[in-house]
Amino acid sequence: MARRRRGSHNALDAWPGYVDALSTLLMVVTFVLLVFVVGQQFLSVSLSRREHTLDALQKQLAELSHMLSMTEDKNKSLSSTVATLADEKQHNQAQLQTLSTQIAALTGQLQSKDQALASADDTSKQQNSKISDLQAQIEELTRQLQAISNALDLEKKAEQGKDAQIADLGSKLNLALADKVNQLKRYRSEFFGRLRDLLKNQKGVNVVGDRFVFQSEILFPQGSADLTPEGRKEITTLAHTFKQVASTIPTDLPWILRVDGHADRQPIHSAFPSNWELSSERAITVVKLLIAEGVDPHHLAATGFADYQPLDAASTSAAYARNRRIEFRLTDR
Repeated sequence: MARRRRGSHNALDAWPGYVDALSTLLMVVTFVLLVFVVGQQFLSVSLSRREHTLDALQKQLAELSHMLSMTEDKNKSLSSTVATLADEKQHNQAQLQTLSTQIAALTGQLQSKDQALASADDTSKQQNSKISDLQAQIEELTRQLQAISNALDLEKKAEQGKDAQIADLGSKLNLALADKVNQLKRYRSEFFGRLRDLLKNQKGVNVVGDRFVFQSEILFPQGSADLTPEGRKEITTLAHTFKQVASTIPTDLPWILRVDGHADRQPIHSAFPSNWELSSERAITVVKLLIAEGVDPHHLAATGFADYQPLDAASTSAAYARNRRIEFRLTDR
C-alpha cells in the first residue's frame, strides 16, 4: 500500500510540470502573434500616410507646373513689351527669382520625400523579413507543442498502467495480510484455549479479548520483580504450552509473544524509583524465564506500561489489584 501512495504522489508531482511547460509555450505563441498583428497595423498606417503625402506633393507639382506655364506666358508678353515696360521687366525678374527659389525648395522637398520613401521601402523589407522569421518560429513552436502533447498522452497511458498494477498488487497484499492475520488468530485461539484448559478455575487468570492475563499477585510479591515459586510454575507451564503451539506456526508467519507489565497508580516504596521500572522489570523477568524454558527469544518482547493502561479506574483495593497484572499477547511484528 505504501508503494501505491508513492506512485500516485510521483504521478501527481509529474503532471503539474508538464502543464506549466505547455502554458508557457502557449503564452509565447500568443505574444508572437500579437507582435505580428501590431506590426502589420503599423505598416498599413505608415503606407497610408505616405500615399497621402505623395498626393499632396503631386498637387503641389501640378500647381507649380501651372504657375510655370503662366510665368512663361508672362515672359512672352513681357518680351514683346520690353522697351516700354522696363520697370515691369525688373519686377517680373524679381518674381521669377522668387519662383525659382520656391521651385528649388520644392525640389529639395521632393528629394527628401523620395529619400523617405526609399527608407520606408527598406523598413518594409526588414519588417517583412522579421515577419517571415516570426512565422518560422511559430511553426517551430507549434511542432514542439504537438511533440509535448504526444509525450503527455504516452505518459498518461503509462501512469494508468502503473496505477492498475499497483492496485492489483495492493489487493494481493491485502489478501495475503488478511490470510496471515487469520492464521495468527487461529494459533492464538489454540494457545489460549490450551492455557485455559490447563489453568481453568484458577483465580486471577483469565482471557480478555486477545490477551491472556495473570494478576501480579499470582506471580510476584507486592512491590517486587522476583517470581514466586508458584509464579515460576505458572510461567513454566505457559512456556511448555507455548512451545508446542509455536512449533506448528509456519516459519513465514511474522509473530511475537508480547509480555506486557502493568502496575497500579499507587506510589511504590521499594528498590524501584517508579511504576515504570517495576512494570518493565516484571515483564523482563517473565521473558527471561520463558527463554530459559526454551522459547525462541526472536519471538519474545517485553514492554512496561506502568499505571497508564488501567483496567479499572476506581480507587479501591480491588481496582488496584485488577490493574497490577502481566498480559500475554500473540501478535504480528
